[in-house]
Amino acid sequence: MARLPGDTAPLLARLWRTWLYPHRATLAVVLVLIALVGGSTGLYPALIKAAFDAFDRKDAAAIAYGPLVVIVVTATRGFALYGQTVLTNRVVTRVEADMQAALYGHLIDSDLAQLNRESPAALTQRFTTDFAFIKEALTRISTVLLRDIAMLIGLVAALIWMDPVLTLVAGVTVPFVAGPIGRIGRKLRRVSTSTQEQMGATASLISESLQGARVAKAYAMETYLKGRAAEALDEVRRLKMKAANARGRLDPLLEIGGGIAVAGVLVLVGQRVLAGEKTVGDFTGYVAALLLAAQPARALGNLNAILQEAAAALRRYFDVMDESATIREAPEARPLAVTGGAIRFADVRFRYRPDAPALEGIDLAVPAGSVTALVGRSGSGKSSLLNLVPRLYDVTGGAVTIDGQDVRGVTLASLRAAVAVVSQEVVLFDDTIAANIGFGRPGATPAEIEAAAEAAAAHTFVSALPEGYGFRVGPGGGRLSGGERQRVALARAFLKDAPILLLDEATSALDSESERLVQEALTRLMRGRTTLVIAHRLSTVRDADQIAVMEAGRVIETGRHDDLLAAGGAYARLHRLQLSEPATAE
Repeated sequence: MARLPGDTAPLLARLWRTWLYPHRATLAVVLVLIALVGGSTGLYPALIKAAFDAFDRKDAAAIAYGPLVVIVVTATRGFALYGQTVLTNRVVTRVEADMQAALYGHLIDSDLAQLNRESPAALTQRFTTDFAFIKEALTRISTVLLRDIAMLIGLVAALIWMDPVLTLVAGVTVPFVAGPIGRIGRKLRRVSTSTQEQMGATASLISESLQGARVAKAYAMETYLKGRAAEALDEVRRLKMKAANARGRLDPLLEIGGGIAVAGVLVLVGQRVLAGEKTVGDFTGYVAALLLAAQPARALGNLNAILQEAAAALRRYFDVMDESATIREAPEARPLAVTGGAIRFADVRFRYRPDAPALEGIDLAVPAGSVTALVGRSGSGKSSLLNLVPRLYDVTGGAVTIDGQDVRGVTLASLRAAVAVVSQEVVLFDDTIAANIGFGRPGATPAEIEAAAEAAAAHTFVSALPEGYGFRVGPGGGRLSGGERQRVALARAFLKDAPILLLDEATSALDSESERLVQEALTRLMRGRTTLVIAHRLSTVRDADQIAVMEAGRVIETGRHDDLLAAGGAYARLHRLQLSEPATAE
């Protein structure tokens, strides 16, 4: 087998240290079984030689006991193969599951900025396609790299024992085959990396189009989307064919190399048999050993290609695992001590990217127990500002404080326990309604969950469902309407009962009657709690203690509803614009 190129060997070494080493006891047993396989395989040529020699001598005793010896050797090899296969699969499946669990844990703990760099579909694809390559490599390492090497050692030992000169002749082709195998492996590594990345992009494209099926049908986009998907799938096909063509070149290379070796041996052995220097048993035993060695040699020749494809997947895996979170607790972080819940944005600056400022010089005080509404056009920075409170992102400059404590100096668990969030983009998990509400406070009783649903105007529709609170909402809450999903999310926030509320378009998906009920409940819930609320409809924030008008990442006006209208500034213009929208629509 050719030398492993690039960083393949370090990647495999890291795989061993991190994931395989804990299973070293089982792997030691596998090695013993592999040694038995290799040793018993190496006996086959000797048994064949002995049998033919016994036939020539007409040795009755050897002929009688020979079959028993063959049965013992083959049975030993068979049971060793079975044990090795079972134990190998046990280790491989365990390592695969552990690696996937570690990857999921790392991703779920990652910052939003990290997760947003790849689509959910592309990240999900790492758990399927990438691990298929890794699992294949793990299995082949034990069944090919170890078992076939052991078999080759046994067979080569038998070849050397029977005729060292012939063995040297047979080995002449190895250097000529090893070089091309290495080059093909390096090419496969590059192609495999491109293939895995393209498959991730294709998975994202398909997922995006299926999630947007409603819009696609409304705008008759089916033909366009089919074309995009066909192009992406064809690129995957092209890359797979490129890899298949590279792998395909290995077989003729190995066949020709093996054929030359066998041909050379046949010439020399034939001459020796004709000269009376070798018996037919010698000839048969040697050629049998050579042919038996061809299969593991071929497998080892193909192994480099498999390892290169796995190395590409391992590199992608470790690249993700090595990326540390930027949202981390300070070593001296302390639990957040909420006395009132006053929030202060002090000269806050924030950028998603160095060239993309989202917030600039925000100075805003949110008194404890008050309601502050953030209004402004789409893209003005309202959601970005809200995201800084529970440290979903960190400020680029300035500070966010709660009761005088910088949020970067408190523990994440205590900070997020003090904040309840209800967003326009409702997130429900494929579980029961009770479970989705219960995430607001783990361990909540059914009565507490029901009370939260009552407060969110959700109890009536939940009670009418076939399984009530045991109704499974489906992936993304797809079995519920938009308004129902919104009310379940609101119930979760009611149950959490946090001192700080962040409401991002919290009632935008509700019909008029449900909105009235929920707005009344929210008014009760917000009493005595610090609330930041975003709403495009200015009528919903009329009674806020403070309104902050945002534009281009800055707060340009603050005040109460009536005062801002009287000032005739940006808020008044937004108000007039919204009042004119129904007339314009007509």
